[in-house]
This record gives sequence, C-alpha cells and structure tokens, in this order.
Amino acid sequence: MLALRSGIALLVLIAALPAAAAEMEEPFASGVVFHDRNSNGARDAFDFGVRGVAVSNGRDVVQTDWRGRYRIAVGDDTILFVIKPGGWASPVDDNGLPRFYYIHKPDGSPTDLAFPGVSPTGPLPDQIDFPLYRQREPRSFRAILFADPQPRTLEELDLFNRDIIEEVIGTEAAFGMTLGDLVGDDLSLFEPLNQAIGQIGIPWHNVIGNHDMNYHAEADQHSDETFERVYGPPTYAFVYGKVHFIVLDDVVYEGRKDEKGTVGPFRAGISEDQLAFAENYLKTVPHDRLVVLAMHIPFESPPHSVAEKSALFEILKDRPHTVSMVGHTHHQESRFYGPEEGFDGPQPHHQLVHATASGSWWLGAADEVGIPHATMRCGAPNGYSILEFDGHHYSVRFKAARRLADHQMNIFAPGATSSESAAETEVLVNVFSGSERTQVEMRLGKTGGWIPLQREAREDPHYLAAIERDLLRNPRPRFFLPPALKSPHLWVGTLPANPPIGSHTIEVRATDMYGQVFHARHLIRVE
Repeated sequence: MLALRSGIALLVLIAALPAAAAEMEEPFASGVVFHDRNSNGARDAFDFGVRGVAVSNGRDVVQTDWRGRYRIAVGDDTILFVIKPGGWASPVDDNGLPRFYYIHKPDGSPTDLAFPGVSPTGPLPDQIDFPLYRQREPRSFRAILFADPQPRTLEELDLFNRDIIEEVIGTEAAFGMTLGDLVGDDLSLFEPLNQAIGQIGIPWHNVIGNHDMNYHAEADQHSDETFERVYGPPTYAFVYGKVHFIVLDDVVYEGRKDEKGTVGPFRAGISEDQLAFAENYLKTVPHDRLVVLAMHIPFESPPHSVAEKSALFEILKDRPHTVSMVGHTHHQESRFYGPEEGFDGPQPHHQLVHATASGSWWLGAADEVGIPHATMRCGAPNGYSILEFDGHHYSVRFKAARRLADHQMNIFAPGATSSESAAETEVLVNVFSGSERTQVEMRLGKTGGWIPLQREAREDPHYLAAIERDLLRNPRPRFFLPPALKSPHLWVGTLPANPPIGSHTIEVRATDMYGQVFHARHLIRVE
C-alpha cells in the first residue's frame, strides 16, 4: 500500500513538472511576417507569409519558416523588429520613418524623465505580425547621409532646413540616414526635425547620439526611452539591394552624478547584447555581401574611444567587404584599420568619420541670408554625403551645404609672388573628403607638368582666418568658433622655380580612393 501511494505521488510530481517548467520558461513572442498585398497594415486572408526573413529582439536573431512564422524570446523591456530584406519595404509614417518594430514595455518608461518615453504597452499580444511590401531594389542605388544636425533650438532647426534640407528635397536616393545627434539635448525637437526631413520624400533611418539621450534618466537603460518612443530600437538592421546595414548604439550614459540629479557623463561602448546581435545576424548574411555599420562615436575619439572595438573586429574579421560610418567629432576623416590597428580581415576596415550638417555647431559669421558659415575645425564646410552602392562596391561624395557639387577643396596660396621666390612659395590644398588614399597634384598653367603634393597634418589657414574675422565681428564668447585641429586632409607643395612674369592659373587635381577626380583653380601673379 505504501509503495502504491509512493508511486501515485511520484506520478503526480512528474505530471506537475511540465507546468512548473512552463511557468519558469522565458516568455516568447510569435507571429507572422507577411506580404501586405493591399497595404492596409493588417494580415488578410490572402496575405501569405514571407519565408527566411530575420526577426530580432536586439540580441537573438531567428528566421521565419515557410509560412512566415517566427518565435523569439522577450523580456519586459524588449523591442521586437523585422530586418527588412532586399526587395521588400517596411511601412513608413508620414515623415518617412520606418515602422518595422513592436515595443513591449508592459509598464512603460519611467515617469520622471524630462522628456516622455514609451506609454505602458500592457500584456504581450498573442501574435505580433509584421507587414512587408514588394519593391524594386536595383543592384546600384544611392543613399543620403547626414551627421549631427544637432539643432538646440527651433531657430537652429530653421538654419538646418534652409542650409541643407531644402536642396535635398526631391532627391532620387533610395533612402537616407542620420548618424546621431539628431538634436542638441532638447528632445522635444525630434518631431519638428522629423517633419522637416520628411519633406525630402524618402525613407529615413536614424542612429542615436549622445545629444539624443534623456539625461534625466537614472542610468543608461532608460536614457534612450524617448528615442525609442519616436524612432524604435536604437540597434537594428536592414537590407537594401544586396547591401546589409547594421545600426549600433555605441553611446553609454553613465548615470546621474549625485542624489541632486546632476547630469552624468557618457562614454563610448558597444554592449554584449549588441555584439551578439551583430554576430547572430551576420550568420544569416552571405559572405560576399557588403556590410555597412552605422554608429555615432568613432572607434578612436579620445576620451570616448570604443573599448569593444576588438570584439567587433573579431566578428567582422572574415568579411571581405566592410565599412563603418560615424559622426560625433565635427570634422571629416577617413581611417583604415588593418592588422597593425587590430583588424585582421582580408581588407582593411574603412571608417568614415563623417562631416556634420551643423558644422561647428551652427557657429560663425552669417552670410547675406543669415546662415552661419559653420566651417568645421578641419577646414571643411558643413554638409552631407551622397553614397553610391553597386553590389559590394561603394563610393562617397561629399556635398558642401549650398555649394556647387564640384566644390570639393580649398586652395590657400598668395595672390602674388616673385619669379625668384616661386620655388619657396607654398600652396596648401584642403581636399574636404581626402584621405591617405587620395592623390593630389598641381600644375602651373595649362602646359605645366603635374607636381605631386604631400599630405601633411596642419591647421587650415582659411579656418584660422575665419576665427580672426569672426572674433572682430562678434567678440561674444558664445559665438566663438572652436579651436582648429590639425586637418587630416591637407596637402602641401611649392611652385615650380622661375616661372615667367605674368598671371598664371594654379590647377589642382585630386583623385580619391574611389577614382573620383576633382579640380580647383587659383590665380596668382608672378612679378
């Protein structure tokens, strides 16, 4: 009898085990990624699932089955998102912001934030479906790239609109992206900024920057709540054509300094979850595809360098085609990471430290229509870039704000020199998007031989002169341009010896790493 009772008790215990295990099991979300044939946002009877589409929770990546179904773990602070595949489009709102995600925050964001976060979303739905729409995506396409518009006020937003947005409206680019610092700490400007960029008329992706965080949050976990409410996940990916774009949040807020709520510092960093996401996603990406990383802070930007750079390089090392785009520093520079810099890939990793839309924070003397020149510390004007993609090949063409497309360099040389001292007369050329892979040459007159110039880190003389002029015009410190840095894209040479007396044209030819050739001229009198 005792043995029978023991056996019954054991059976009851075994029967209870699955229920207990289920209670302890991590919650999962499930749903369907479907072809929304009538574009109504709802899954109708003949809206069939799309197989092989990646879905992520910011760490794990799963792919839909033949019916378009997925299942993935969620927590109480999770944003689920679909990774838009090539040849498909996610829904966009009236401002062109992609809506490819579902926020699961049952209790919402903390309520003591200076700017509102996410409202409580309630219990997890039984099913979370993601619509996709068919679209033609050619192998070759164009994208627009901004960095750091960073308006601190509506007045500065107006400067951004007039200086850059107005000339981009109607572009034929497939999409655009901003590399962080969308605004300058006032997160209420997200909405008017989005409305302005929405006038361009293309889908627009966004990266979080250090000036896009809610600095009244207690810690990093909640510093991006307002960004998430407006833009969705700060870490995500998408595909256009055959190019794979991975967006990472490399800004870490270190929390309030004290009990008074004093704003604390931030640092550069990539979380373990983000590294896992990048690694898990790349497992689904064909080896020969171009992978473009988009972040805000460069790998090397003291004192804010990315400590996890080596871990990211380890994930990328077997990839033959990688490039990263960043902003933050308010100067323009191309950096190349090979074995000596810790990257052991087949080709050096190119990181473009991108020019800023705000230049030197909308500072500098205003022109005849009231827009500051905002020249950056490296001597390059403020502006944006046009990216061209063709399979795994890419090129970047810098566009100075409100200047002609061929305005790619400044020449600094005297207006006159003597024939005897010509060989000691320096010519300095600032090629705004130049790099160590750019070849710069000059010649005097149409028949002169081409003379190679040497790249040399110096402070840009035009920028130094602008500081002096602006100081005379407006000596108030708040309008001061920042100090010059040694420009990484400045070339130096001297004129040929004993040129003939008279007026001559100094012609400069710059050939960049993509084979694009730019020309500029400067007139000089030889006396």
